Amino acid sequence: MRRSASLAPLLVIAACSRASSPAKPDPPASAELPLPPPISAGTACGPLGCMQYDSARDAFMDALASGPLVVGVGEAHAPKGATVASAAKRFTDELLPVLSGRASDLVVELMMPPTGCADAAAQVRAKQAVVTAKQAPTNQNEYVVMGERARALGVVPDMLRPSCTDMDAVRDAGDPIDSSLVLIVRLCETQAKRLVDRDARSDADQGKVVVLYGGALHNDLAPSAEAARWTYAPALDAYVQGRFVAVDLIVPEFIADDDTWRALPWYAHYDKTKLGAKTTIFRTGDKSYVLVFPVTIPD
Repeated sequence: MRRSASLAPLLVIAACSRASSPAKPDPPASAELPLPPPISAGTACGPLGCMQYDSARDAFMDALASGPLVVGVGEAHAPKGATVASAAKRFTDELLPVLSGRASDLVVELMMPPTGCADAAAQVRAKQAVVTAKQAPTNQNEYVVMGERARALGVVPDMLRPSCTDMDAVRDAGDPIDSSLVLIVRLCETQAKRLVDRDARSDADQGKVVVLYGGALHNDLAPSAEAARWTYAPALDAYVQGRFVAVDLIVPEFIADDDTWRALPWYAHYDKTKLGAKTTIFRTGDKSYVLVFPVTIPD
């Protein structure tokens, strides 16, 4: 997928109060956490397994009905000037509660480097401004709110934790955006594997889901050759022996008529005037779903 301000990751540096717990690598758990069967309340609406639902919750639960150990949730970030609720806010309000008791951890795509490399982090942030300046200024705070909501629901939130060496490498890279994308993939993959391994040894968390939330580049199970280095999905899918699910969240008002959006396989099949009243899901590949929220009805 081509990089764009809306589909690329949220490239920011943030703070967090929770430290990661160390864990030794073990094979992933084979036990499954019982999940509800498919809601089967959807209505067929066209190609790519198009289904419509009365609620985003029902659609999300159908996407997770296979009982994954890792769920990669990708979003199209709210653009600057957005006037409707972002995918992050909708996930927090509507979908995150579904994961209470089913997910052990939520890793959000905000980077928290050590305090000792604040200068490098500031320089990286400045170089990322070419992307972040086009995103809504509320995006970062909404990720923080998402983490707080997850904790209240019993799902442990965390951020990505690059080292000072990582930040130096991004700062000095010829293409700092590409370097950031590759770093995010490595951190997500490492952190998710550690959490899956920890859950496998825990009576309380065995079989629970580890959720990664970020930009819609990183959770692609079938990336193009160009984008393969920007996604953690194939490696994590192999690690959990096929128990990975990718769900992209799309706010219809953010869909643009440009080359980046037109290249998406579901784009030509989504007609906002016909499908906008309900939540729509497309199945774009094995274990890969696109969830389009309903059009926002003005007050």
